[in-house]
Amino acid sequence: MLHHQHISEFAGLPVVEFPGLDTLDHAPPNPVQPHAVLAAALEDPGSVAWRLRMEEPDEEPREDLPAYLERFVREVPPHTVRALIVGHVPDDYQFMSDEARDQVAGLASRLTNLRSLFFAEVVSEESEISWIEHGDLTPLLAAYPRLTGFTVRGTDGLGLGVGRHEHLRRLTVQTGGLPGQVARDVAAADLPALERLELWLGQEEYGNDTTPEDLAAVLSGDAFPRLRHLGLRNAENADDWARVVAEAPVVFRLDVLDLSLGSLTDEGAELLLAAPALHGLQRLDLHHHYLSEETAERLRTEFTKAGVETDVSDRREPHVFEGSGGVVVSRFPAVGE
Repeated sequence: MLHHQHISEFAGLPVVEFPGLDTLDHAPPNPVQPHAVLAAALEDPGSVAWRLRMEEPDEEPREDLPAYLERFVREVPPHTVRALIVGHVPDDYQFMSDEARDQVAGLASRLTNLRSLFFAEVVSEESEISWIEHGDLTPLLAAYPRLTGFTVRGTDGLGLGVGRHEHLRRLTVQTGGLPGQVARDVAAADLPALERLELWLGQEEYGNDTTPEDLAAVLSGDAFPRLRHLGLRNAENADDWARVVAEAPVVFRLDVLDLSLGSLTDEGAELLLAAPALHGLQRLDLHHHYLSEETAERLRTEFTKAGVETDVSDRREPHVFEGSGGVVVSRFPAVGE
């Protein structure tokens, strides 16, 4: 689930887009979502995850965001909506995070059965991930106290002081660079039901200054007593995080550890192989890595022997070029610019 194309499934449901009037007027026919798909979804609206997305019009828009959302809850019975994706709702080509937050929060009294929310599913064609600007999303989560899954993309300016949320079981933060403050907000949240946490760490160039100290309460196991799936994905410094998780007490109770999409090398792999706690996992996901073929096979073999389903697919070669100071070897995580 990268940021180059829109997702086709969310919360276990197929995704159907509710088109804006400007989309209907100006966009060419969509071969991926023909009219019949939308019609069928309207017949059984609880069977799909609904994407809300507006086109940037060439001229004066036919409807603004409030009108678009009002039409959505008029045509789709709001009590049937279980999963919602808020995609690109642009103003001068920028994602309108604050207005979208307030408008979607304002629908809470009608979206009474909403359980899964993806906020800012903006793809790279619409905006680079590091350009997606947010404000404080705390009011959005507070508006939906029965939400069980929340995903947000982009962290520029993001406030995520969740506080206590009784029912949230899955939390995902997708970013090209995770600010330490956002990591600290997550680690400080009171989420007694949280089972799955996924953080995309990214690159320092795009704002990643998260340290193990920022996530100390998560790594110790103190923060989220029900946590069973931990993803520290898309890390530029994946070897450093391999060292951290190899020694982290929380790993002893995890079923799944996900270090995929990053820049893991043989150095990090050796640390994982030497960590007894990791041999008790059900699944270890390392896909998109920079391991040698020999190390990738040894890691897969060793963990498979221990009963751990192991993904070491999508092996990458480092970028090697001649710099002003000599040969430069670069390894990039999967999601950046």
